[in-house]
Amino acid sequence: MKIGFVGLGIMGKPMVKNLLNDGHEVLVFDIIEENIVIVEKEGAKRSKSIAQLASEVTLLITMLPNSPHVKAVVLGEHGVLEGAKKGLIYIDMSSIAPLVSQEVGKACAKKGVRMLDAPVSGGEPKAINGTLSIMCGGDKALFDEVKPILEIMGGSVVLCGELGAGNTTKLANQIIVAGNIAVLAEALTLAKKTGVNPQTVFEAIRGGLAGSTVMEAKAPMMIASNFKPGFKIDLHIKDLNNAIETAHGIGSPVPITVQIQEMFENLHFDGKGQNDHSGLAEYYEKISGIKIGE
Repeated sequence: MKIGFVGLGIMGKPMVKNLLNDGHEVLVFDIIEENIVIVEKEGAKRSKSIAQLASEVTLLITMLPNSPHVKAVVLGEHGVLEGAKKGLIYIDMSSIAPLVSQEVGKACAKKGVRMLDAPVSGGEPKAINGTLSIMCGGDKALFDEVKPILEIMGGSVVLCGELGAGNTTKLANQIIVAGNIAVLAEALTLAKKTGVNPQTVFEAIRGGLAGSTVMEAKAPMMIASNFKPGFKIDLHIKDLNNAIETAHGIGSPVPITVQIQEMFENLHFDGKGQNDHSGLAEYYEKISGIKIGE
């Protein structure tokens, strides 16, 4: 299959590599030259514009930072809809506001372009090994048609409902992940402050009810003071902003999410927005005077 891919960031590059490894021809576009060069070395081909790319492929995927970027890439000048032919399949794998997915989907439908929203969870490690959790929204027949492609990049591919449902599911995911990271940092800070080794605490509780995928991924990072980004604080801020905005729009209470968002924002203004979201440990270090890691 000839696949177009726009957005070659931390997640996009390994996703493209997995598509290439499965034998697909992949045409790419990104505003950062270095990102294009990296995937060209893996066998991808560059396009001069997004519109040109859209005109040459049967399936187009975007992996972009936020709602405005998706709207610009799809609806803007020299964008997807400028070059798309009727019948193009468009999958947006960005994490954006559900209402924006629906807005973009309506514009696509007018041009005969079929769309799914399919945000992902799992961060860079799961993007690399092709085991992302992919949450989809859209027509079931279209989902069934593209599921084999999504399974190249994901270990779990689930249709959650109509267009926009994928991003609603992703918002729920991001609320839960943020809460897990925050209480993990809080608990390990407590352990360290009472004189118990955080590594010992981690080993003792990881097999019990408190154990989780988040703990397995983030506790070692906190203990090592390693905040190299797999998923950046600034991106989690973006996701929680979308969650809070969506929740406020429908009257759903999110007081815990709002509190954690304030913690993330504090780190952002301390210049730590590009760190991994496990860096919430540094927020607790700041207010407690205790560092979890060595």
